[in-house]
Amino acid sequence: MRIELVIFDCDGVIADSELLSADVMIAQLAEMGLSIGPEDIRRDFLGRSFPTVAKVIRERFNRELPADFEAEYRRRLLLRFVEELAPTPGFPEMLNGLRHPCCVATSSSRPRVERTLQLLGLSDFFGPRVFTASQVAHGKPAPDLFLFAAEQMGVDPTATLVIEDSLPGIEAARAAGMRVLAYRGASHLRGHPAMTPADVPSFDNWNVFPHLLKQIETLGEIR
Repeated sequence: MRIELVIFDCDGVIADSELLSADVMIAQLAEMGLSIGPEDIRRDFLGRSFPTVAKVIRERFNRELPADFEAEYRRRLLLRFVEELAPTPGFPEMLNGLRHPCCVATSSSRPRVERTLQLLGLSDFFGPRVFTASQVAHGKPAPDLFLFAAEQMGVDPTATLVIEDSLPGIEAARAAGMRVLAYRGASHLRGHPAMTPADVPSFDNWNVFPHLLKQIETLGEIR
């Protein structure tokens, strides 16, 4: 089967940003006397929109967040991005050779993803082909965002391949009726047990992605 569209998640797939995000969140919550660790973030926050993350924090600690918490988090995070953000290893090189139409669909806010792509030198490449959870009623793990992206790109969901690093993202792709691969090459997942379903093919090196894509198109599966 021909793959007519590849949808990339942003954080943890395009950008090696999740450790930076975790550091900022952990430090900011610590200033409020609230303690969480990297494992909490991997398990409960990865792939989810900020409103969902904030809801988890409120329910876990039975405490309201300050009105400016989100804005301050984003301010601190973007400062870290300017100094430390990098693409996942090999992604720009893979993208230069990709001949399939592609786009970005992310739970991140519009300002964050736009700044991320700008810092990575990918703004011109993706142009308007960037879609965020703010454009749909329900974020991941609901299928809304991926279905919206495919509709905007004019491609049937069954001819779409999603690349995700998080369980909510994988669940969203499956609910949308799309093929999905789990990317495990970003810093926040190296050396940690997989949190993705065993029947979802995974990879950790962008060099093998063209081969995996060819297998899906010629065999209908990864072998």
